[in-house]
Amino acid sequence: MDQSVGEFGIRSIPASSCCIQLEGVLGSKVSFPGTPSYETTQNSYWSIQEASLNPSCIFVPDSSQDVSVAVEILSGMPDCQFAVKGHSHMPAAGFANINGGITIDMTALSSITINDDHTVVSIGSGAAWLDVYTYLDALGLSVAGGRNGAVGVGGLTLGGGISYFAPRVGWACDNVANFEIVLASGKLVNANASSLPDLFRGLKGGMNNFGIITRFDLTTFAQGALLAGNIVNSISDRDAVFRAFSNIAGAKEYDPYASLVTSLSYNSSIDESWGISTSLAYTKPETNPPVYDELLAIPSTLNTLHITNLSTIANEGNTPPLNWLFYTATFGVSTNLMGQIFDSLNSTIPEFELPGSWVFWDIAFEPLPTIMTQYGDKNGGNSLGISPVHGNVFVVLISALWPDSAFNKVVEQTAGKITEDIIRVGNEQGLLSEFQYINYADPSQNPIAGYGAENVEFLMNLSRKYDPSGIWQRQVPGGFKLRSKY
Repeated sequence: MDQSVGEFGIRSIPASSCCIQLEGVLGSKVSFPGTPSYETTQNSYWSIQEASLNPSCIFVPDSSQDVSVAVEILSGMPDCQFAVKGHSHMPAAGFANINGGITIDMTALSSITINDDHTVVSIGSGAAWLDVYTYLDALGLSVAGGRNGAVGVGGLTLGGGISYFAPRVGWACDNVANFEIVLASGKLVNANASSLPDLFRGLKGGMNNFGIITRFDLTTFAQGALLAGNIVNSISDRDAVFRAFSNIAGAKEYDPYASLVTSLSYNSSIDESWGISTSLAYTKPETNPPVYDELLAIPSTLNTLHITNLSTIANEGNTPPLNWLFYTATFGVSTNLMGQIFDSLNSTIPEFELPGSWVFWDIAFEPLPTIMTQYGDKNGGNSLGISPVHGNVFVVLISALWPDSAFNKVVEQTAGKITEDIIRVGNEQGLLSEFQYINYADPSQNPIAGYGAENVEFLMNLSRKYDPSGIWQRQVPGGFKLRSKY
Protein backbone atom coordinates (compact mmCIF):
# COMPACT_ATOMS: atom_id res chain seq x y z
CA MET A 1 0.00 0.00 0.00
CA ASP A 2 1.30 3.42 -0.94
CA GLN A 3 1.91 5.42 2.22
CA SER A 4 3.38 8.84 2.88
CA VAL A 5 4.57 10.87 5.82
CA GLY A 6 2.92 14.24 6.39
CA GLU A 7 4.34 17.43 7.81
CA PHE A 8 3.87 16.24 11.38
CA GLY A 9 5.59 12.89 10.85
CA ILE A 10 2.24 11.10 10.88
CA ARG A 11 1.70 8.19 8.54
CA SER A 12 -1.18 8.80 6.17
CA ILE A 13 -2.76 6.94 3.29
CA PRO A 14 -3.51 8.82 0.06
CA ALA A 15 -6.86 9.23 -1.66
CA SER A 16 -6.47 5.93 -3.48
CA SER A 17 -7.34 4.12 -0.25
CA CYS A 18 -9.06 6.05 2.56
CA CYS A 19 -10.72 8.65 0.37
CA ILE A 20 -11.86 6.20 -2.28
CA GLN A 21 -13.53 4.04 0.37
CA LEU A 22 -15.35 7.08 1.75
CA GLU A 23 -16.38 8.20 -1.73
CA GLY A 24 -17.72 4.74 -2.51
CA VAL A 25 -20.26 5.09 0.28
CA LEU A 26 -20.79 8.84 0.59
CA GLY A 27 -20.44 9.85 -3.05
CA SER A 28 -20.13 13.51 -3.99
CA LYS A 29 -19.88 14.59 -0.37
CA VAL A 30 -16.23 13.57 -0.68
CA SER A 31 -14.21 15.97 -2.84
CA PHE A 32 -10.66 15.96 -4.16
CA PRO A 33 -7.99 18.59 -4.91
CA GLY A 34 -8.88 20.89 -7.77
CA THR A 35 -12.65 20.47 -7.38
CA PRO A 36 -14.88 23.42 -6.35
CA SER A 37 -16.06 21.83 -3.10
CA TYR A 38 -12.51 21.01 -2.00
CA GLU A 39 -11.27 24.52 -2.78
CA THR A 40 -14.23 26.14 -0.99
CA THR A 41 -13.20 24.47 2.25
CA GLN A 42 -9.50 25.18 1.75
CA ASN A 43 -10.22 28.86 1.08
CA SER A 44 -12.34 29.22 4.22
CA TYR A 45 -9.45 29.06 6.71
CA TRP A 46 -8.45 32.40 8.21
CA SER A 47 -5.15 30.92 9.42
CA ILE A 48 -2.56 30.57 6.67
CA GLN A 49 -0.95 27.77 8.68
CA GLU A 50 -4.14 25.71 8.44
CA ALA A 51 -4.82 26.61 4.79
CA SER A 52 -1.31 25.50 3.83
CA LEU A 53 -2.09 21.87 4.69
CA ASN A 54 -3.42 19.72 1.87
CA PRO A 55 -5.72 16.83 2.73
CA SER A 56 -6.09 14.00 0.25
CA CYS A 57 -9.82 14.65 0.28
CA ILE A 58 -12.44 16.67 2.12
CA PHE A 59 -15.70 15.21 3.37
CA VAL A 60 -18.65 17.59 3.88
CA PRO A 61 -21.47 15.80 5.71
CA ASP A 62 -24.96 17.24 5.68
CA SER A 63 -26.44 15.03 8.41
CA SER A 64 -25.43 13.36 11.65
CA GLN A 65 -25.91 10.02 9.93
CA ASP A 66 -23.27 10.97 7.35
CA VAL A 67 -20.78 11.57 10.14
CA SER A 68 -21.69 8.28 11.76
CA VAL A 69 -21.10 6.38 8.52
CA ALA A 70 -17.77 8.11 7.89
CA VAL A 71 -16.42 7.44 11.38
CA GLU A 72 -17.47 3.79 11.19
CA ILE A 73 -15.49 3.45 7.95
CA LEU A 74 -12.44 5.34 9.21
CA SER A 75 -12.30 3.55 12.56
CA GLY A 76 -11.90 0.30 10.63
CA MET A 77 -8.87 1.70 8.78
CA PRO A 78 -6.35 2.49 11.52
CA ASP A 79 -3.85 4.13 9.16
CA CYS A 80 -6.41 6.70 7.95
CA GLN A 81 -5.66 10.02 9.62
CA PHE A 82 -8.34 12.70 9.71
CA ALA A 83 -9.14 16.16 11.07
CA VAL A 84 -12.43 17.80 12.02
CA LYS A 85 -13.15 21.37 10.96
CA GLY A 86 -15.77 23.82 12.16
CA HIS A 87 -15.06 27.53 11.73
CA SER A 88 -11.39 27.07 12.66
CA HIS A 89 -11.05 29.19 15.80
CA MET A 90 -7.69 27.65 16.63
CA PRO A 91 -4.98 28.90 14.23
CA ALA A 92 -2.34 26.22 14.73
CA ALA A 93 -1.60 23.97 11.76
CA GLY A 94 -3.21 20.56 12.14
CA PHE A 95 -5.99 21.48 14.56
CA ALA A 96 -8.68 21.67 11.84
CA ASN A 97 -6.90 20.41 8.73
CA ILE A 98 -4.39 17.72 7.81
CA ASN A 99 -1.71 16.89 5.28
CA GLY A 100 -2.39 13.76 3.26
CA GLY A 101 -5.37 12.63 5.29
CA ILE A 102 -9.07 13.45 5.36
CA THR A 103 -10.61 16.71 6.57
CA ILE A 104 -14.21 16.49 7.74
CA ASP A 105 -15.78 19.91 7.19
CA MET A 106 -18.77 20.18 9.54
CA THR A 107 -19.99 23.61 8.45
CA ALA A 108 -22.96 22.26 6.46
CA LEU A 109 -24.43 21.02 9.75
CA SER A 110 -25.61 24.47 10.77
CA SER A 111 -29.35 24.17 11.42
CA ILE A 112 -30.84 26.07 14.36
CA THR A 113 -34.18 25.15 15.95
CA ILE A 114 -35.82 25.85 19.29
CA ASN A 115 -38.12 23.73 21.42
CA ASP A 116 -41.76 24.59 22.02
CA ASP A 117 -41.26 26.48 25.28
CA HIS A 118 -38.14 28.28 23.99
CA THR A 119 -35.91 26.95 26.79
CA VAL A 120 -33.46 24.95 24.65
CA VAL A 121 -32.01 25.79 21.24
CA SER A 122 -30.57 22.97 19.12
CA ILE A 123 -27.59 24.00 17.01
CA GLY A 124 -25.74 22.04 14.38
CA SER A 125 -22.08 21.84 15.33
CA GLY A 126 -21.00 23.54 12.12
CA ALA A 127 -22.88 26.78 12.86
CA ALA A 128 -21.19 30.09 13.68
CA TRP A 129 -22.26 32.10 16.69
CA LEU A 130 -23.52 34.99 14.57
CA ASP A 131 -26.11 32.66 13.04
CA VAL A 132 -27.25 31.67 16.53
CA TYR A 133 -27.50 35.25 17.81
CA THR A 134 -29.38 36.45 14.74
CA TYR A 135 -31.92 33.66 15.26
CA LEU A 136 -32.31 34.26 19.00
CA ASP A 137 -32.30 38.06 18.98
CA ALA A 138 -35.62 37.96 17.15
CA LEU A 139 -37.04 35.90 20.02
CA GLY A 140 -35.68 38.08 22.83
CA LEU A 141 -33.37 35.26 23.88
CA SER A 142 -29.69 34.40 23.95
CA VAL A 143 -27.19 31.74 24.97
CA ALA A 144 -23.65 31.80 26.32
CA GLY A 145 -21.44 31.77 23.22
CA GLY A 146 -18.52 33.39 21.46
CA ARG A 147 -18.14 37.15 21.43
CA ASN A 148 -16.93 37.18 17.83
CA GLY A 149 -19.78 35.92 15.69
CA ALA A 150 -17.44 34.33 13.14
CA VAL A 151 -16.24 31.80 15.72
CA GLY A 152 -17.76 28.33 15.46
CA VAL A 153 -20.10 26.82 18.02
CA GLY A 154 -18.25 23.51 18.20
CA GLY A 155 -14.68 24.38 19.05
CA LEU A 156 -15.46 27.18 21.47
CA THR A 157 -17.96 25.15 23.50
CA LEU A 158 -15.82 22.03 23.85
CA GLY A 159 -12.96 24.14 25.23
CA GLY A 160 -15.09 25.96 27.80
CA GLY A 161 -16.13 29.17 26.07
CA ILE A 162 -16.02 32.69 27.52
CA SER A 163 -19.07 34.81 26.65
CA TYR A 164 -20.41 38.24 27.54
CA PHE A 165 -22.78 36.39 29.86
CA ALA A 166 -20.16 34.28 31.65
CA PRO A 167 -20.57 36.00 35.05
CA ARG A 168 -24.31 35.27 34.91
CA VAL A 169 -24.29 31.69 33.63
CA GLY A 170 -20.71 30.35 33.63
CA TRP A 171 -18.73 28.90 30.76
CA ALA A 172 -20.54 28.22 27.49
CA CYS A 173 -20.08 24.50 28.13
CA ASP A 174 -21.87 24.83 31.49
CA ASN A 175 -25.01 25.73 29.54
CA VAL A 176 -25.10 22.64 27.32
CA ALA A 177 -28.22 20.57 27.98
CA ASN A 178 -27.22 17.78 25.61
CA PHE A 179 -24.51 16.74 23.16
CA GLU A 180 -25.35 14.63 20.13
CA ILE A 181 -22.07 12.85 19.42
CA VAL A 182 -20.62 10.21 17.11
CA LEU A 183 -18.37 7.88 19.09
CA ALA A 184 -15.30 6.03 17.80
CA SER A 185 -17.44 3.05 16.77
CA GLY A 186 -19.57 5.30 14.57
CA LYS A 187 -22.50 5.03 16.98
CA LEU A 188 -24.61 8.20 17.31
CA VAL A 189 -25.62 8.86 20.93
CA ASN A 190 -26.81 11.63 23.22
CA ALA A 191 -24.83 12.66 26.30
CA ASN A 192 -26.57 14.66 29.01
CA ALA A 193 -27.08 14.74 32.77
CA SER A 194 -29.15 11.54 32.76
CA SER A 195 -27.75 9.65 29.74
CA LEU A 196 -23.99 8.99 29.67
CA PRO A 197 -23.41 11.63 32.39
CA ASP A 198 -19.69 10.89 32.64
CA LEU A 199 -19.22 11.61 28.93
CA PHE A 200 -21.43 14.70 29.33
CA ARG A 201 -19.04 16.08 31.93
CA GLY A 202 -15.90 15.08 30.01
CA LEU A 203 -16.99 16.81 26.81
CA LYS A 204 -17.13 20.12 28.69
CA GLY A 205 -13.44 20.88 28.34
CA GLY A 206 -12.35 17.62 26.72
CA MET A 207 -12.16 19.06 23.19
CA ASN A 208 -11.90 16.47 20.37
CA ASN A 209 -10.79 13.51 22.48
CA PHE A 210 -14.08 11.58 22.57
CA GLY A 211 -15.91 11.91 19.27
CA ILE A 212 -17.46 14.30 16.80
CA ILE A 213 -20.27 16.47 18.11
CA THR A 214 -23.04 16.82 15.55
CA ARG A 215 -25.48 18.92 17.61
CA PHE A 216 -25.37 21.09 20.72
CA ASP A 217 -28.55 21.68 22.74
CA LEU A 218 -28.03 24.88 24.74
CA THR A 219 -30.12 26.39 27.52
CA THR A 220 -31.52 29.79 26.59
CA PHE A 221 -32.25 32.83 28.75
CA ALA A 222 -34.11 36.09 28.21
CA GLN A 223 -31.94 38.81 26.69
CA GLY A 224 -32.71 42.12 25.05
CA ALA A 225 -30.58 45.14 24.32
CA LEU A 226 -27.23 45.69 26.04
CA LEU A 227 -24.45 48.24 26.33
CA ALA A 228 -21.31 47.56 24.31
CA GLY A 229 -18.40 49.30 22.63
CA ASN A 230 -14.72 50.12 22.88
CA ILE A 231 -12.67 52.58 24.91
CA VAL A 232 -9.23 53.65 23.67
CA ASN A 233 -6.78 55.28 26.08
CA SER A 234 -3.29 56.67 25.82
CA ILE A 235 -0.59 54.16 26.69
CA SER A 236 0.71 56.75 29.18
CA ASP A 237 -2.45 56.08 31.21
CA ARG A 238 -1.91 52.32 31.27
CA ASP A 239 -1.43 52.15 35.05
CA ALA A 240 -4.80 53.80 35.58
CA VAL A 241 -6.40 51.39 33.10
CA PHE A 242 -4.75 48.41 34.79
CA ARG A 243 -6.01 49.64 38.16
CA ALA A 244 -9.56 50.04 36.89
CA PHE A 245 -9.44 46.59 35.27
CA SER A 246 -8.11 45.00 38.46
CA ASN A 247 -10.73 46.68 40.63
CA ILE A 248 -13.47 45.25 38.40
CA ALA A 249 -11.90 41.81 37.88
CA GLY A 250 -10.87 41.38 41.50
CA ALA A 251 -14.01 42.72 43.16
CA LYS A 252 -15.33 40.64 46.03
CA GLU A 253 -18.81 41.18 44.62
CA TYR A 254 -18.29 40.99 40.85
CA ASP A 255 -21.03 42.69 38.84
CA PRO A 256 -22.74 39.78 37.00
CA TYR A 257 -23.62 41.98 34.03
CA ALA A 258 -20.09 43.24 33.42
CA SER A 259 -17.79 41.89 30.71
CA LEU A 260 -14.52 43.44 29.60
CA VAL A 261 -11.29 42.68 27.76
CA THR A 262 -8.37 45.08 28.10
CA SER A 263 -5.80 44.79 25.31
CA LEU A 264 -2.30 46.01 24.64
CA SER A 265 -1.39 46.21 20.97
CA TYR A 266 1.78 46.85 19.01
CA ASN A 267 1.90 47.14 15.23
CA SER A 268 5.37 47.25 13.74
CA SER A 269 4.02 48.40 10.37
CA ILE A 270 2.46 51.69 11.54
CA ASP A 271 4.06 53.90 14.14
CA GLU A 272 5.89 51.34 16.27
CA SER A 273 4.12 52.37 19.44
CA TRP A 274 1.85 50.73 21.98
CA GLY A 275 -1.90 51.07 22.11
CA ILE A 276 -4.29 50.21 24.93
CA SER A 277 -8.01 49.68 24.61
CA THR A 278 -10.87 47.97 26.40
CA SER A 279 -13.82 46.16 24.86
CA LEU A 280 -16.77 46.57 27.20
CA ALA A 281 -20.20 45.06 27.47
CA TYR A 282 -22.90 45.41 30.10
CA THR A 283 -25.64 42.90 29.47
CA LYS A 284 -28.42 45.26 30.46
CA PRO A 285 -29.49 48.33 28.49
CA GLU A 286 -27.90 50.74 30.98
CA THR A 287 -25.92 53.65 29.55
CA ASN A 288 -23.87 54.42 32.67
CA PRO A 289 -23.39 51.33 34.85
CA PRO A 290 -21.41 52.30 37.97
CA VAL A 291 -19.05 49.32 37.58
CA TYR A 292 -17.29 51.18 34.76
CA ASP A 293 -17.08 54.62 36.42
CA GLU A 294 -13.37 54.38 37.24
CA LEU A 295 -12.44 53.20 33.77
CA LEU A 296 -14.56 55.83 32.02
CA ALA A 297 -13.06 58.60 34.15
CA ILE A 298 -9.68 58.02 32.48
CA PRO A 299 -9.22 60.36 29.48
CA SER A 300 -9.96 58.48 26.27
CA THR A 301 -9.29 59.09 22.60
CA LEU A 302 -12.26 56.99 21.52
CA ASN A 303 -15.47 55.86 23.19
CA THR A 304 -18.01 53.88 21.15
CA LEU A 305 -20.22 52.64 23.99
CA HIS A 306 -23.84 52.47 22.91
CA ILE A 307 -27.00 50.44 23.37
CA THR A 308 -27.20 47.64 20.81
CA ASN A 309 -28.00 43.94 20.46
CA LEU A 310 -25.80 40.87 20.44
CA SER A 311 -26.05 40.00 16.76
CA THR A 312 -24.90 43.52 15.85
CA ILE A 313 -21.82 43.63 18.06
CA ALA A 314 -20.90 40.03 17.21
CA ASN A 315 -20.88 40.80 13.49
CA GLU A 316 -17.19 41.68 13.28
CA GLY A 317 -16.70 40.66 9.66
CA ASN A 318 -14.31 38.19 8.12
CA THR A 319 -10.72 37.97 9.28
CA PRO A 320 -8.23 38.28 6.38
CA PRO A 321 -5.97 35.25 5.88
CA LEU A 322 -2.82 35.73 7.96
CA ASN A 323 -0.40 33.65 9.95
CA TRP A 324 -1.62 33.56 13.55
CA LEU A 325 -0.59 32.15 16.87
CA PHE A 326 -2.04 32.03 20.38
CA TYR A 327 -0.34 31.60 23.74
CA THR A 328 -2.00 31.83 27.14
CA ALA A 329 -1.47 32.03 30.89
CA THR A 330 -3.64 32.70 33.93
CA PHE A 331 -2.82 34.84 36.97
CA GLY A 332 -4.29 36.16 40.18
CA VAL A 333 -5.65 39.68 39.77
CA SER A 334 -3.03 42.37 40.47
CA THR A 335 -2.51 45.89 39.16
CA ASN A 336 1.20 45.61 39.88
CA LEU A 337 1.48 42.34 37.95
CA MET A 338 -0.23 43.86 34.90
CA GLY A 339 2.32 46.67 34.98
CA GLN A 340 5.19 44.22 35.21
CA ILE A 341 3.75 42.19 32.34
CA PHE A 342 3.74 45.34 30.22
CA ASP A 343 7.34 46.09 31.20
CA SER A 344 8.35 42.56 30.21
CA LEU A 345 6.56 42.86 26.86
CA ASN A 346 8.07 46.27 26.25
CA SER A 347 11.57 44.87 26.72
CA THR A 348 11.11 42.44 23.79
CA ILE A 349 8.40 43.40 21.32
CA PRO A 350 9.62 46.86 20.17
CA GLU A 351 13.04 45.38 19.36
CA PHE A 352 11.54 42.58 17.27
CA GLU A 353 11.30 43.33 13.55
CA LEU A 354 10.60 41.36 10.39
CA PRO A 355 12.71 42.73 7.52
CA GLY A 356 10.45 43.95 4.74
CA SER A 357 7.34 42.77 6.56
CA TRP A 358 5.39 43.36 9.76
CA VAL A 359 3.84 41.67 12.78
CA PHE A 360 0.90 42.78 14.89
CA TRP A 361 0.89 41.84 18.58
CA ASP A 362 -2.20 41.80 20.78
CA ILE A 363 -2.07 40.94 24.47
CA ALA A 364 -5.54 40.64 26.00
CA PHE A 365 -6.48 40.50 29.69
CA GLU A 366 -9.82 38.87 30.51
CA PRO A 367 -11.42 38.42 33.96
CA LEU A 368 -12.18 34.91 35.19
CA PRO A 369 -14.03 35.72 38.43
CA THR A 370 -15.35 33.24 40.96
CA ILE A 371 -18.91 34.26 40.08
CA MET A 372 -18.23 32.58 36.73
CA THR A 373 -16.24 29.54 37.83
CA GLN A 374 -18.84 28.61 40.47
CA TYR A 375 -20.95 27.03 37.73
CA GLY A 376 -18.37 24.30 37.09
CA ASP A 377 -20.07 21.95 39.58
CA LYS A 378 -23.58 22.53 38.24
CA ASN A 379 -25.47 20.90 35.37
CA GLY A 380 -23.42 17.71 35.55
CA GLY A 381 -20.11 19.49 36.13
CA ASN A 382 -17.27 20.20 33.72
CA SER A 383 -13.70 18.94 33.37
CA LEU A 384 -11.90 22.32 33.34
CA GLY A 385 -10.64 22.07 36.90
CA ILE A 386 -11.00 25.73 37.88
CA SER A 387 -13.38 26.75 40.65
CA PRO A 388 -13.93 29.53 43.22
CA VAL A 389 -11.16 28.10 45.42
CA HIS A 390 -8.71 29.58 42.87
CA GLY A 391 -10.05 33.07 43.59
CA ASN A 392 -10.57 35.83 41.05
CA VAL A 393 -8.03 35.38 38.26
CA PHE A 394 -7.52 36.75 34.78
CA VAL A 395 -6.59 35.06 31.53
CA VAL A 396 -3.90 36.47 29.25
CA LEU A 397 -4.12 35.80 25.52
CA ILE A 398 -0.99 36.60 23.53
CA SER A 399 -1.73 36.80 19.80
CA ALA A 400 0.56 37.51 16.88
CA LEU A 401 -0.53 38.11 13.28
CA TRP A 402 1.83 38.38 10.31
CA PRO A 403 1.54 37.93 6.51
CA ASP A 404 4.84 36.33 5.48
CA SER A 405 5.14 32.61 6.26
CA ALA A 406 8.91 32.81 5.85
CA PHE A 407 9.00 34.31 9.34
CA ASN A 408 6.87 31.68 11.06
CA LYS A 409 9.68 30.11 13.04
CA VAL A 410 11.16 33.34 14.39
CA VAL A 411 7.74 34.74 15.37
CA GLU A 412 6.80 31.50 17.10
CA GLN A 413 10.11 31.45 18.99
CA THR A 414 9.69 35.07 20.07
CA ALA A 415 6.10 34.51 21.20
CA GLY A 416 7.22 31.51 23.21
CA LYS A 417 9.92 33.56 24.94
CA ILE A 418 7.47 36.38 25.66
CA THR A 419 5.08 33.92 27.27
CA GLU A 420 7.83 32.30 29.32
CA ASP A 421 8.92 35.74 30.54
CA ILE A 422 5.48 36.81 31.76
CA ILE A 423 4.87 33.41 33.34
CA ARG A 424 8.14 33.85 35.24
CA VAL A 425 7.06 37.30 36.41
CA GLY A 426 3.71 35.98 37.62
CA ASN A 427 5.32 33.00 39.31
CA GLU A 428 7.79 35.21 41.15
CA GLN A 429 4.84 37.11 42.61
CA GLY A 430 3.05 33.91 43.59
CA LEU A 431 0.19 34.75 41.24
CA LEU A 432 0.63 32.10 38.52
CA SER A 433 -2.31 29.70 38.13
CA GLU A 434 -1.84 26.21 36.73
CA PHE A 435 -5.00 26.68 34.66
CA GLN A 436 -4.47 27.45 30.97
CA TYR A 437 -7.54 28.24 28.89
CA ILE A 438 -7.37 25.58 26.18
CA ASN A 439 -9.05 27.70 23.50
CA TYR A 440 -6.17 30.19 23.75
CA ALA A 441 -3.28 27.74 24.09
CA ASP A 442 -0.35 27.11 21.74
CA PRO A 443 0.37 23.49 20.69
CA SER A 444 3.58 23.63 22.73
CA GLN A 445 1.53 24.18 25.89
CA ASN A 446 -0.26 21.44 27.83
CA PRO A 447 -3.55 22.97 29.00
CA ILE A 448 -5.24 19.68 29.88
CA ALA A 449 -2.57 19.09 32.55
CA GLY A 450 -3.73 22.38 34.07
CA TYR A 451 -7.14 20.84 34.75
CA GLY A 452 -5.54 19.08 37.72
CA ALA A 453 -4.54 15.47 38.31
CA GLU A 454 -8.03 14.31 39.28
CA ASN A 455 -9.62 15.68 36.13
CA VAL A 456 -6.82 14.38 33.91
CA GLU A 457 -7.27 10.89 35.34
CA PHE A 458 -11.03 11.18 34.85
CA LEU A 459 -10.56 12.14 31.18
CA MET A 460 -8.03 9.38 30.58
CA ASN A 461 -10.41 6.78 31.99
CA LEU A 462 -13.25 8.25 29.96
CA SER A 463 -11.18 7.92 26.80
CA ARG A 464 -10.43 4.28 27.53
CA LYS A 465 -14.12 3.63 28.16
CA TYR A 466 -15.59 5.30 25.08
CA ASP A 467 -12.62 4.95 22.74
CA PRO A 468 -10.83 1.73 23.72
CA SER A 469 -8.87 1.58 20.46
CA GLY A 470 -7.66 5.18 20.77
CA ILE A 471 -9.18 6.39 17.50
CA TRP A 472 -9.28 10.02 18.67
CA GLN A 473 -5.74 9.81 20.05
CA ARG A 474 -4.06 8.15 17.06
CA GLN A 475 -6.13 8.84 13.98
CA VAL A 476 -7.03 12.44 14.84
CA PRO A 477 -3.61 13.95 15.57
CA GLY A 478 -4.75 17.57 15.74
CA GLY A 479 -5.70 19.32 18.95
CA PHE A 480 -4.67 18.71 22.53
CA LYS A 481 -4.47 14.99 23.10
CA LEU A 482 -4.82 13.15 26.40
CA ARG A 483 -1.49 11.46 25.68
CA SER A 484 -2.73 8.04 26.67
CA LYS A 485 -0.70 4.99 25.75
CA TYR A 486 -2.42 2.70 23.26
